[in-house]
Amino acid sequence: MPVNPELVGREFPPTPPYLVGREKVREFARAVFADAPQHSDPEAARALGYTDVVAPPTFAMVVQDHTLQQLLGEPDSGIALERTIHAEQRFRYTRPIVAGDELTARLTVTGIRSVGANAMITSDAEIVDSTGAHVVTATSVLLVGGEDAANV
Repeated sequence: MPVNPELVGREFPPTPPYLVGREKVREFARAVFADAPQHSDPEAARALGYTDVVAPPTFAMVVQDHTLQQLLGEPDSGIALERTIHAEQRFRYTRPIVAGDELTARLTVTGIRSVGANAMITSDAEIVDSTGAHVVTATSVLLVGGEDAANV
């Protein structure tokens, strides 16, 4: 089944709240080689004006993943996981993510573009804090190979 063009404009329900833990930020920072002290040392983060350790910019992907799982789980999507790769990622921040934030995200599919037998699906995850204030918009592009790509 090809990617369903009716996904464009589809909004998904907000994800359950995700509590950003200090150790999760530290683990993520180590994994992406973000070795600035504000990512692991609360005192260094406070010296920069933050309430706790600051997540590296790509940490938003941890929260966005919950929204992408909603999209991938849609029975009428036409997205075959075995033919899907994460092609592009962008972030637009209002403020950094810090330990102690409680974040929810809401995904909207903003576009589908055909590239030969393949489809590129663009989606925006609007990530907000517990007060509803915008923190970051995470934009992903998934490349879904055509059905004949699985036989290569």
